[in-house]
Amino acid sequence: MRAVIDVNVLISAMLSPAGAPADTLRAWRAGRYELIVSPRLLTELERALRYPRIVRRLPVERSSEVVAMIASDATVADDVGDPPPRSRDPQDDYLLALAEDQVALLVSGDLDLLALSDTLPVLAPAAFVTWLERHADPD
Repeated sequence: MRAVIDVNVLISAMLSPAGAPADTLRAWRAGRYELIVSPRLLTELERALRYPRIVRRLPVERSSEVVAMIASDATVADDVGDPPPRSRDPQDDYLLALAEDQVALLVSGDLDLLALSDTLPVLAPAAFVTWLERHADPD
């Protein structure tokens, strides 16, 4: 199983150890799926982690450690050149293109992306965690 995790989910996981976003990140660390990122996603993550409202809750040193861990342990795929418009927010189209190019699910809390879940493999974090639980390898 391969998944692209939207920046909003990654940041939520870093800010709170409880809830589906944190469970999503823990599942990756436990080897339950392959996390796919791209240079653009990592750049967006670094930029968003510098927002004052985030820095007040998550020290820059800690966020830098998490970004470095993701960059080193996730599969880094090339960015897709000029993604076709699909989402109501054109800034999100690169995520859809990355997930499609890498044959991966897209996990997001973004309503613009979740609105496409009827036609594209986009799941909310809670739905993704449930999906992982249903498809867990029996021990």
